[in-house]
Amino acid sequence: MPVVVVDVVLKPEISDPQGQAVLGALGRLGHAGVRSVRQGKHFVLDVEGEPDEAELRQIAETLLANPVIEDVELHLPTD
Repeated sequence: MPVVVVDVVLKPEISDPQGQAVLGALGRLGHAGVRSVRQGKHFVLDVEGEPDEAELRQIAETLLANPVIEDVELHLPTD
């Protein structure tokens, strides 16, 4: 069964308070080399048959993400 991964993150221009909190914690823990953190969502979809990229993008942009404030990245299986 093919596996499709959908990653959803806030657009760069959208404030990310959770990412900022993680960044602050990393600094306090001595990990000063991390310059930026963006939080997001990660979905793993098991699909039947050959994945239909257009259908999966529609699912991602209408159900899994808010396209006004979030970017979607599809990771389709490779042969």
